[in-house]
Amino acid sequence: MTIREGFTGRTTRIAGFLALKRSTVGVLAMVVLVGMGERMAERFLPIYLLALGGGVMAIGLLQAMDNLLSALYSFPGGYLSDRLGTKRALLIFNLVAMAGFALVVLIPAWQAVLAGAVLFISWSAISLPATVSLIYKVLPTAKHTMGVSMHSLVRRIPMALGPLIGGLFIGLWGERTGVRFAFGAALVMSMVALFLQQRMIEDDKPEQISSADTCDLTPEKNPLKLFRLMNPAMKGLLVSDIIIRFCEQIPYAFVVIWSMKVIAAPVSAFQFGILTAIEMTTALLVYIPVAYLADRSTKKPFVLATFVFFTLFPLMLMYSHSFEWLIAAFILRGLKEFGEPTRKSLIMDLAPDSCKAGMFGLYYLIRDVVVSAAAMGGAVLWQISPQTNLITAFIFGIIGTIGFAIYGRDMPVPEAAGMEK
Repeated sequence: MTIREGFTGRTTRIAGFLALKRSTVGVLAMVVLVGMGERMAERFLPIYLLALGGGVMAIGLLQAMDNLLSALYSFPGGYLSDRLGTKRALLIFNLVAMAGFALVVLIPAWQAVLAGAVLFISWSAISLPATVSLIYKVLPTAKHTMGVSMHSLVRRIPMALGPLIGGLFIGLWGERTGVRFAFGAALVMSMVALFLQQRMIEDDKPEQISSADTCDLTPEKNPLKLFRLMNPAMKGLLVSDIIIRFCEQIPYAFVVIWSMKVIAAPVSAFQFGILTAIEMTTALLVYIPVAYLADRSTKKPFVLATFVFFTLFPLMLMYSHSFEWLIAAFILRGLKEFGEPTRKSLIMDLAPDSCKAGMFGLYYLIRDVVVSAAAMGGAVLWQISPQTNLITAFIFGIIGTIGFAIYGRDMPVPEAAGMEK
């Protein structure tokens, strides 16, 4: 065997282990580029809103919009993916996000930020069912969790680096101009992602499944009918997930305010970028080993561990009043991603073959519509006091974690669940 053949063989084995194929690599490239541009600016939107004259309630409205629109976009995103195919659907989704970035760049007003958010918030939410569905189409059953984990891992790269670059932009050009420049960079990166996505992702057409399948030949566009097909185990997971997301979303928009404005030793925008990078690096380190184990064992322990980390973060944050303590808090925040790919993998495992993207979107539609109330509630609680906001979030976390520990169904090994395809 030559050196070149040996290298090629090792590369092939590594790619196989990490569930990498041409289409999935195209999706991952898109996730990095669009995500990098988005995260350079999105994480600092609360600061930008304040700089433009928006108040605390405007920040709460932005976060409520994020949750509500993410919910409302998730189901049509899944339906369009089932109907048009992943490649065509992603083309539409990226164009919509680009229009949102352009609006924020062109009009420096907090009202324009909210209007643009209606468009660019859509990208992550509306594209997620399509990308996860593609992973399930092109990968074997034994690599589903690894594929979803690689997607989650790669998503965290821009989450880690984006705020660092965005923090530098703010340091160089100020809170207003720096964020607008970041959105301009987001627009350019989205254009590059659009080109790569259309070149690398194979042209997939909607699957035609026999009428014996639980869904009809065409994707189901009525969410009420689709809800009847939802597995009881998925419904139980959904309830626990909703409660835990209240724990996350009540303080979510105000974490940057706490870190940069409230605590005794406030951090700079660049330091907050470092904290975000620490959070995402922590998540990156746990994804692959957890995915390897989850594909070979029951899944409830991984999700339960995630719920515990969700619960502890607001309490840890409340006692973090310096950069050093915030580092520990953001490491804990990164660990909340421990079982997230496992949870997404279960949703797809339990969904009917001909409407997996639609079922995935329906799950997020229900979850995020309910959770959208948490953001506005978080703004009200923050006005009472930041501590009230964080303690309330902690209480929701305890309820959700205990409920799932007692009533949550275990997540079966794929072979045991009859998921072979």
